Amino acid sequence: MTMKVHFIAIGGAAMHNLALALHHKGYEVSGSDDEINEPSRSRLEKAGLLPAILGWNPQQLSADLDAVILGMHARADNPELIRAHELGLRVYSYPEYLYEQSKNKRRFVIGGSHGKTSITAMVLHVMQMAGLDFDYMVGSQLEGFERMVRLSESAPLIVLEGDEYLSSPIDRRPKFHLYHADVALLSGIAWDHINVFPTFDEYVEQFRIFVDMIPEKGCLIYCREDTEVVKVVERSVEMKRKIPYGVPAYRIENGTTILETAGGEVPLMIFGRHNLMNLEGARYLCREAGISDEKFYQGIASFKGAARRLELFRKEKGKVVFRDFAHSPSKLRATLAAVREQFDQWNVVACMELHTFSSLSEQFLSQYAGTMDEADQAFVYFNPQTIAHKKLQPIGTAQVREAFGNDKLRVFSDPEELAAAIRASVKADTVILMMSSGTFDGVRLDAL
Repeated sequence: MTMKVHFIAIGGAAMHNLALALHHKGYEVSGSDDEINEPSRSRLEKAGLLPAILGWNPQQLSADLDAVILGMHARADNPELIRAHELGLRVYSYPEYLYEQSKNKRRFVIGGSHGKTSITAMVLHVMQMAGLDFDYMVGSQLEGFERMVRLSESAPLIVLEGDEYLSSPIDRRPKFHLYHADVALLSGIAWDHINVFPTFDEYVEQFRIFVDMIPEKGCLIYCREDTEVVKVVERSVEMKRKIPYGVPAYRIENGTTILETAGGEVPLMIFGRHNLMNLEGARYLCREAGISDEKFYQGIASFKGAARRLELFRKEKGKVVFRDFAHSPSKLRATLAAVREQFDQWNVVACMELHTFSSLSEQFLSQYAGTMDEADQAFVYFNPQTIAHKKLQPIGTAQVREAFGNDKLRVFSDPEELAAAIRASVKADTVILMMSSGTFDGVRLDAL
């Protein structure tokens, strides 16, 4: 009997990938949304899953649905959600349904304030190179993977990127609590999502719960170089196995980072201490999946990185442009440190966009103090309309400059002025680093 599933808010990045995965699995999938943008629109249309019209239609829901999956984009008073409750249908959040699909598999969950997408991407790349049969969910489109989600009947394990944000409009639990990790990795803890966790301790508590939920026969792999992670791990008295990791031995030679391993040297396509810590965590997690270090190093040598995670956009003689998802202080600091180490004699032009709720909040801005100091020229961009849309208190350029504590910092709220300033900063041997979870309001990287 074919399973029937309906998605409320099918157009989201995560939601449409789950819809495509279930469609590929042979499920009958329907969905709705009031806004569907690219690439979701084209991918849903190609699979025959694009809603005929935009908007919410409660009449689509019928009593024979096996599941309704509720996305974060929907509201608690969504008319389709109300109809689902009237019909007595089982309503799942995105992470709840992933667990439902994987509760008979061994679950590998990668959590942390930063690095989780990169680590998940490394693990998936190596597992694919090693020929393993595995399911997965990752928060970025990866080279060599058709979708961001795979669900199958055959795979004995699943790798899940464990986000600490809320599960759905009606479920305030963090997503990674719902995955029930058998093997967990914790990469780092740095305050984020202040709209949900208004104090640092409330935020850290979510990671304490994540660690405590690992079963006694489970395994926790953790970054020993992160102070907050170590505190959380030491506080947990459960008898689960605990495996620390740090930065492996390496050197940089002619612009290439080379791992120095017991089995010999391994040239890499990625760089930066933070990325190398991510790599080491991925190695230990792959060990738990039965992959030898030799196989791991063979696979990781060809890993280019996840999309928008220190992603090389363009490289010409003496000019390099990277784009990165960095938006929180810890990510910003780690990304800049990586570029400065790799291009130590170059002119580093760093630009970040204040785009998230946390980054645009007055009470959070002070967390950015010193994060842009590694750059030769530092630019920060924000859009006052984004602040108004998020219903936050307005901030000014002087306020941003003071928060970053950097006299060299230039602050912009006009994207054309920003682009002109970046272009004027380019000289021989220049790295341009564009860091944002947004788009800088349309600044074209190829025009820089």
